[in-house]
Amino acid sequence: MMLGQNEDAAQLKIVQQKYGFDQPVFTQYLYYLNDLSPLSFHSNNKEHYTYLSSKNYHHILLVKTQNKSFVLKTPYLRTSFTRQGKNVSEILKDTLPNTIILASTSITIALFLGVFLGIISALYKDRWIDKFVLIISTLGMSLPSFFSAIIFAWLFGFLWQEFTGLEMTGNLYELDDYGEYRALQFQNLILPSIVLGIRPLAVVSQLMRNSLLEVFNQEYIKTAKSKGLSAKQVLLKHALRNAMSPVVTAISGWFASLLAGAVFVEYVFGWNGLGKEIVNALNTLDLPVIMGAVLIIATTFVIINIVVDIIYAFLDPKIKLN
Repeated sequence: MMLGQNEDAAQLKIVQQKYGFDQPVFTQYLYYLNDLSPLSFHSNNKEHYTYLSSKNYHHILLVKTQNKSFVLKTPYLRTSFTRQGKNVSEILKDTLPNTIILASTSITIALFLGVFLGIISALYKDRWIDKFVLIISTLGMSLPSFFSAIIFAWLFGFLWQEFTGLEMTGNLYELDDYGEYRALQFQNLILPSIVLGIRPLAVVSQLMRNSLLEVFNQEYIKTAKSKGLSAKQVLLKHALRNAMSPVVTAISGWFASLLAGAVFVEYVFGWNGLGKEIVNALNTLDLPVIMGAVLIIATTFVIINIVVDIIYAFLDPKIKLN
């Protein structure tokens, strides 16, 4: 793939040595872990794959022997197979912020609107508005993101474009004729963020409703009501905070899932993010980009869960951090 029509035995051997493909699979795996690790060993031989090249490694030398160097460095995600040797970290650095903005906007919409609908459903339990929210939530959880993305793009970006002023595709930034960035195009964020937020919104609204109904049956809520507190005071000062724990759990999982689930939405709306980059890498079998993207998503998931544990301690004082 990298050599194209220039492939021959000599060139193929050079590429295999450059990327370490001439080594056993287990050795290649150890090399990859060595590249990812902040603390790593490297050969001082320029012909060896693990040679400490300043182009690939931003490092601080800790220990150096005749044959090996032990360094502190930033994780190295290798180079792309199809981008003329461009570092994967540079490719992902250009697209990851767009996906984070999209996922953050989607989860913010889902959180605030879902909590609001959940509160309304709990306060008006078994009434028409509660049943209406239940129907909308069920529909939202049943819609695949790629299907709803196509429907929203067609309706609001094509059929009703004259009224909405929205486009079917677009990025947060647009290039002018000279290849320079124009002003931010926030309107291009509206449709993909709504589509991506539909499913977590549906989950949050039902979790909030059920959690509030459970909290309303607790003894301390009945005590608060018996003291003459208004329904608003009981909700805001006593019930809401304790009912938020399951919602925080759902949001934490959904945010990490949105980074991965944005693949379909970004591709449909032409959003230049991590998801679209993964699709392009899959189409061209650019394995280093795929592996780097998966590692970033997995790392984000771990970090989010740590943050959620801290938030738990704030919401519920009974939970202690070890």
